[in-house]
Amino acid sequence: MTKAEIVNEVAKTTGIEKVQVQNVIEEFTKVVKDSLIAGNPVYLRGFGSFIIKHRAEKAARNITKKTTMTIPAHDIPAFKPAKVFVNAVKEK
Repeated sequence: MTKAEIVNEVAKTTGIEKVQVQNVIEEFTKVVKDSLIAGNPVYLRGFGSFIIKHRAEKAARNITKKTTMTIPAHDIPAFKPAKVFVNAVKEK
């Protein structure tokens, strides 16, 4: 499902104009991104959590050049679904 399809579905079910729904979705994603960039997780009860995962430094190999390189430690954004959400998908 694309963002446009989500906007259409929410507009259809709520009766709110598509432009307003799109603005809300854009602002929601901006708030989530800004919060994660600041190092703060976002918790949505019953849906899941947007969190920061830390990846440790590791060695990687380039097999074509037969060289080893080090990938530095870094943080990545991740989504962890709520148990209720996971169970609903499993029961589908």
